[in-house]
Amino acid sequence: MTGAAVEIRGLCFAYPDGRPALQAVDLDVGAGERVAVLGPNGAGKTTLVLHLNGILSPQAGSVRVGGLVVAPATQAEVRRRVGIVFQDPDDQLFMPTVADDVAFGPANLGVEGEALDQRVVAALDVVGMAGHQARAPHHLSFGQRRRVAVATVLSMEPDVLVLDEPTSNLDPAARRELADVLATLSLTTLVVTHDLPYALELCPRSVILDDGRIVADGPTADLLADRDLLAQHRLELPRGFHPSWR
Repeated sequence: MTGAAVEIRGLCFAYPDGRPALQAVDLDVGAGERVAVLGPNGAGKTTLVLHLNGILSPQAGSVRVGGLVVAPATQAEVRRRVGIVFQDPDDQLFMPTVADDVAFGPANLGVEGEALDQRVVAALDVVGMAGHQARAPHHLSFGQRRRVAVATVLSMEPDVLVLDEPTSNLDPAARRELADVLATLSLTTLVVTHDLPYALELCPRSVILDDGRIVADGPTADLLADRDLLAQHRLELPRGFHPSWR
């Protein structure tokens, strides 16, 4: 994929009670970019990313992935192109073994036999879980389950990877292991996170979403160095942390 991997124009969405969740959002993400989506609770971050693979549909505006309009008629292809890793890995792991979970998506696309086995092995190798195919997911640590959840998406060979709060409930070692995995990927990646140091480590660019609007877009280090901007949108760096630290 070349050019813009994700193009969002004038995206609007309101909850059933009429409260706006997204208000005329415009966003371009280039192929191969890693972009963090930052913002306080209730800003619309998860609502935004659920539009990327058609889980939610725009009430106004448009979303394109690799030039393809996200719409009911394109849903199957869009969901192949955009993989979302949810905050709780147990939302994605439901089969008896790790291999079954990682194979589930491509098998439903018609991949079978040796080709399917190769996808499973390759995806698990990327996330550092090779050799765990026969394990039951509920016997893994939380950090291991998070990485297997990433593998279930990678086995679909997506163009865009979306991670919703990837460091939630991870201990420091698991957090580092996941960062090492994500840093090796050449996929276009959006990271929705409250973990500002993690955003700085992984994503050269960040956008800040608040009240359903993009209020800032720029180099992550520059945004995190702007204390007034962070305070205005209820974002905080850890005490003593400075964005010049890498």
